[in-house]
Amino acid sequence: MGYRVAVVGATGNVGREMFNILEEVKFPVDKMHAIASRKSIGVEVSYGSEIIRCEDLEQFDFSTVDIVLMSAGGAISKAWGEKIGAAGPIVIDNSSHFRMDPDVPLVVPEVNPDAVNKLPKNIIANPNCSTAQLVVVLAPLHAEAKIKRVVVSTYQSVSGAGKEGMDELWEQTKGVFVLGAPPPKKFTKQIAFNVIPHIDVFMEDGYTKEEWKMMAETKKILDPAIKLTATAVRVPVMVGHAESVNIEFETPLDEDDVREILRDADGVEVIDKREDGGYMTPKESAGEFPVYVSRIRTDPTVENGIALWCVADNLRKGAALNAVQIAQLLHDKGLIKQKTPA
Repeated sequence: MGYRVAVVGATGNVGREMFNILEEVKFPVDKMHAIASRKSIGVEVSYGSEIIRCEDLEQFDFSTVDIVLMSAGGAISKAWGEKIGAAGPIVIDNSSHFRMDPDVPLVVPEVNPDAVNKLPKNIIANPNCSTAQLVVVLAPLHAEAKIKRVVVSTYQSVSGAGKEGMDELWEQTKGVFVLGAPPPKKFTKQIAFNVIPHIDVFMEDGYTKEEWKMMAETKKILDPAIKLTATAVRVPVMVGHAESVNIEFETPLDEDDVREILRDADGVEVIDKREDGGYMTPKESAGEFPVYVSRIRTDPTVENGIALWCVADNLRKGAALNAVQIAQLLHDKGLIKQKTPA
């Protein structure tokens, strides 16, 4: 018997991808609900061959479902997350709201699967998209030779900013060749044919909140002793985040050992040939499940240093896929309590 599942934020990029992946991995679903804001009531979304009409978040009875996947933004998660969890279902939340809550585990199944064993609020947080792909790569290396410090520069696609970000890149790109690019609305500067070193709000120390998320979330998921600094950059790519990563270990780790460790790691694929095109880019990662690692090499500027490049589909491993993998993990552990049919 399958589960009764609700997807909150069903009409957004990540919500729609959740439906796709739930069907793709054949997650056991008995009844699927699409939940959205009042303005989206009746909007149709696809789940495999089934067409589902969106139901109103404020009117839906969450006590009738077993598991809820939320991707409707931090404000909705703040207002509804704990209410839904208290009604009975386990909530897997994709927003940033619960990530640093000490009573809410922050989970990447390949890295810290046992964190789901205790759920005081019946809520599990999904990490930030850039963090998720990073820790999948760092975790097996950290287990082999403890990581001291990480320096990350991200190249994040506009889909990370939602449909509005994708639309803005598309309209500006077309406009450049006709009447000139329309002025930015979603982003602070023109994104077409440009890169913007600014994602989320600025903090007092000069870092942006996106950069802070990577630092704080990596510590919570992997090891609070790891020192990490990040520069997050928005680039004119529709789907797929890339990261340039420099890692300093406490003990030596040869670049060939790094390749072998990552080849054996869950959720990682190594594509690393030192020739033209012998590496992965965001374009090739779109629509795929793994985090791809390329350009593995020794960093001679620090003792025990390695540099590498990783890419992943941010709507998949960075969001929807990780949420579904958490649901699969809960299923495998027998932690989802099914409601008795009415």
